[in-house]
Amino acid sequence: MRKMALIILGWAVALQTPCVTLARQAKAVVITCSGMIDDGLFQSIRRRSQAAIEQGADYLIYQISTYGGLAEAGDNISKYLILDAGKKARTVAYVVTEAISAGAMIAVSCQDVVMRRHTTIGDCAPIALGRKLDRIEREKTESFIRATFDRAAKANGYPTALLRAMVTMEVEVYRVRNKVTGADEFFEAHQLPKDPNNYDLDSMELVDPNDRILTLDAETAFRYGIARALVEDINDVATFLEQRDGVELIRPFPVVETNWSEEMVRVLNHPVVSGLVLTIALIAIYVELSTPGFGLPGLVALVCLAIWGGSKYLTGLANWVELVLVVTGLVLLLLELFVIPGFGLAGITGIACLAAGLFGMLIKNPPDRLPWPEGQAGWDAFLQGALGLLIGIGGFIFFAIIAAKYLPRWRLLGGLVLTPAGMLERPSPEMDLRPDLPRIGDIGVVDSPLRPAGKARFGRALVDCLTYGQFLEKGRKVRVTEVTGNKVVVEPIGEEDGRRDA
Repeated sequence: MRKMALIILGWAVALQTPCVTLARQAKAVVITCSGMIDDGLFQSIRRRSQAAIEQGADYLIYQISTYGGLAEAGDNISKYLILDAGKKARTVAYVVTEAISAGAMIAVSCQDVVMRRHTTIGDCAPIALGRKLDRIEREKTESFIRATFDRAAKANGYPTALLRAMVTMEVEVYRVRNKVTGADEFFEAHQLPKDPNNYDLDSMELVDPNDRILTLDAETAFRYGIARALVEDINDVATFLEQRDGVELIRPFPVVETNWSEEMVRVLNHPVVSGLVLTIALIAIYVELSTPGFGLPGLVALVCLAIWGGSKYLTGLANWVELVLVVTGLVLLLLELFVIPGFGLAGITGIACLAAGLFGMLIKNPPDRLPWPEGQAGWDAFLQGALGLLIGIGGFIFFAIIAAKYLPRWRLLGGLVLTPAGMLERPSPEMDLRPDLPRIGDIGVVDSPLRPAGKARFGRALVDCLTYGQFLEKGRKVRVTEVTGNKVVVEPIGEEDGRRDA
């Protein structure tokens, strides 16, 4: 019986052995993270990560190649990786070229950092657009970023002192050997251990002095415990994970990149591009108000404003309340210009709604909260949006000055603006022979307000007209002073002038 029991036990062990040695299959998905870190990239990373998790991904490998960007966007990505994605899959940062500034923030927010040889990570000191941060402003910004790095260090087991030294120049870091565990530990200067029995204080090493911001190459990052492994390519990343975790990753790995719409939104939210779109919209409005009727310039203005506001909405900067304010403001201004006589409540309300909506689009706050920047990161995002707005307004002012001075002299584009009275050339007789248009000197009555474009009636003919920049109400008598092609320019006349000319 004893022999039979031993035989049965041997069979049982033999049958169970293959199950122990076979590695569990796992799925890994590669998600690219490159270019400027902005709100568009945050939305994209969240969308792609969620899609990969829903498809059963066990590992999310973020392929990082960036010099950084907005601190607020980096913090949003960091929070998503630690509080959401990291609880559903293993997050791995694969640094293929560099992870600088907000890129370093994203990398250490992953549970593992794996770096290609000769790449770099670090340097997350804050900067402000167009100005230098004073001591208090810098500390406010750095404290926010240090807290983000502290959160990542505690969540994923990276040396806290080293991560803090990537943010603040004054942080001085030492490496000290723990005699009990035999491992190296990192301390800021004011936190150095004093017990010689537990720490080798005689051989401690200054890693980062207090006059530089910490940036590490891949080899040093691996030696200091920030990088888990040094690799040559994505296959080496897979091999490291397989050997460490005892899994078999299914190859080839799906690579999920940003789609064309996400890239377009990111481009449109760049301050220069955003400013250019707004400049075109303002120029189109200027041209539309300077020409009779509603035509191509008005359509271009509406399209550009829709693109400008839509790009803000898609990245979370604009919410439905701000879009409603902008649309309401535009509608009220159009009513004031073309329907309601004079300039009163509708015009003032329209300007107020438009200003409030545009201001709110520069700040990422939910509809139920006051649109005001919160924290230094919020102010940085606001200033970047304001830069685009200033570029747009500045570009329009420049165009308006050039248009007023030179376009009336240029025959090709002279029709885009009203020509001052002193610069008018006498029209050729052929241009006065159109039977459907009034002649120079004819007198008519304003049928719809001229602001400065509108309609006037000459006998039975209703004609699109312009003034020399004057706003004339309905019923006012006008005289034709110029007829060039389809352009009819008029000037106001008094009752005495009308009877005398009649």
